[in-house]
Amino acid sequence: MKSKEIIEHIVKWLKDYSDNSKTNGYVIGISGGIDSAVTSTLCAITGKRLMVLNMPIRQFKNEFDRSNEHIEWLKTNFKNVESATVELTPVFEAFENSIPKETQDFLTMANTRARLRMTTLYSFATHHKLLVAGTGNKVEDFGVGFFTKYGDGGVDLSPIADLYKTEIYQLAKELNVPASIQNAKPTDGLFADGRTDEDQIGATYPELEWVMEYIQANESSDLNDRQKKVMEIYSRRHAANLHKMNPIPVCIIPKELK
Repeated sequence: MKSKEIIEHIVKWLKDYSDNSKTNGYVIGISGGIDSAVTSTLCAITGKRLMVLNMPIRQFKNEFDRSNEHIEWLKTNFKNVESATVELTPVFEAFENSIPKETQDFLTMANTRARLRMTTLYSFATHHKLLVAGTGNKVEDFGVGFFTKYGDGGVDLSPIADLYKTEIYQLAKELNVPASIQNAKPTDGLFADGRTDEDQIGATYPELEWVMEYIQANESSDLNDRQKKVMEIYSRRHAANLHKMNPIPVCIIPKELK
């Protein structure tokens, strides 16, 4: 993979999009993970205004600390970066206290966290005339749909959505993002028990990437037991999450009925 050339390509794409949309730059939520670290660095390289937000909601200390470490790294290396910490725990708890207890399952409340962050990002974006930069990768956005609809999936543009997770790690190495982020296990940070992405999905990102490549190549080779299991995980999640990946369905009214 030609990491330097890909970085240059994405940076130009980001800058052109902002210029054409007459916006001032970008706003992005920093999670302490590899995707937001790479995306924010690419946005910073454009030289346009970049606001990075740390938005903790009952966050684990190591995730919060990694977010701040990356934010400080960005501000040290790029003069166009501004930051803010928006403590959303009270907002989350107010919502939690306002809805029936029986609706507060793990997934519902995890998605609520992501949607509160999306709302926060757009409040900054609208006020400062910025674009909300998405951090979804190819596996998440077009493979298993591992994102929250109208949460972290609610963005203006997606700079790294055509890159696999393993490719994003290669960009992170080229960009010299903090080692603590490069070495951290991927997690969306939405669950109180600290589960990783692999815990949630049941497969690693390299395994899911293999499935996507296998399907794209239309292969028909014999699979071992683990490959069959990963294929089943991928197929089930892909089918269940198509509503996130496809455009919102519109009921077209026949002309003769109008």
